[in-house]
Amino acid sequence: MPVRVRSLSVVLLSLLFVASLAFAAPGSHPGHQPDGTFIGPDGTVFASQRAFVEAGRVCAVRDGDEDHRGLALGRTDNGKKPGGGGGGTTDPAPVLASGSVTIPVYFHVVSSTSGEGNIPDSWLDAQIIVLNDAYAGKGPGGTGANTAYRFVIAGVTRTVNNSWFAAGPGTAAEAQMKSALRVGGPGDLNFYTNDGGGYLGWATFPTSYASSPSNDGVVCAWDSLPGSNFAPYNLGDTGTHEVGHWLGLYHTFQGGCNGSGDYVNDTPAEQSSAFGCPAGRDSCRRNAGLDPIENFMDYTDDACMYQFTTGQWGRMDSFWVNYRD
Repeated sequence: MPVRVRSLSVVLLSLLFVASLAFAAPGSHPGHQPDGTFIGPDGTVFASQRAFVEAGRVCAVRDGDEDHRGLALGRTDNGKKPGGGGGGTTDPAPVLASGSVTIPVYFHVVSSTSGEGNIPDSWLDAQIIVLNDAYAGKGPGGTGANTAYRFVIAGVTRTVNNSWFAAGPGTAAEAQMKSALRVGGPGDLNFYTNDGGGYLGWATFPTSYASSPSNDGVVCAWDSLPGSNFAPYNLGDTGTHEVGHWLGLYHTFQGGCNGSGDYVNDTPAEQSSAFGCPAGRDSCRRNAGLDPIENFMDYTDDACMYQFTTGQWGRMDSFWVNYRD
């Protein structure tokens, strides 16, 4: 299957992006279309799923700050040692027992005046099941690390607001939405659903909480939750992916084939994001291991994802004990 190629020229990528932008006809549902086009969560039409991925619309999260990278290297701001004892390791060992941390989840369902996005409680219940299965190593298609993290619904709010429904990352509408709705402290997960602002989702890192607590949380397009028809992104793993960022994980393709990558030793290096389910993909041939296309922190289809690694579990623990506990 086709994969993202980072060597595309800026001009070519820009032309592809502009040419792919249109809006779906009323009644069209997001995802793959019979004519080969792909409709994003906000109704934008792309030439293909590949164009959607290459436009950066899967996840709005980009590089973290220096403090976020520093913790992975064994440095902290508050004198605590990260899991694994620090010492410059990029792969701290887990320090919290499997299933030992229960995270309260506050869902904030934001819909439009037309009713779009007003998802039922059953979808929220299903999203919690997906999160618990993923973080317990029971993801579909295989097993992964049985991490410390489990999730329980602590509350649900429902808001009708067209501006907030269309809010994208970094917008004034996002800030207003979160300022009004967010509850709890650093260990409480505020999970917002709207139209994604053109993305499947985005999240804040643990290191950002102290400086901007009202911004903390994850935002997912409402039709990425289990129950929608937004194939291949309708099994709830956008939520799994964004919560991974909220717990301190980078994308598996962070940094490409060189350097420290995602700061986790047991996720093989990956040149660029994958999509679909390209079995056997090896974009960093000089590095050991095939691309981790089955990892929740890649961009592959929901049905292809089923794994966090032990190294990722250790990294999550490091950030939890330093920034969220």
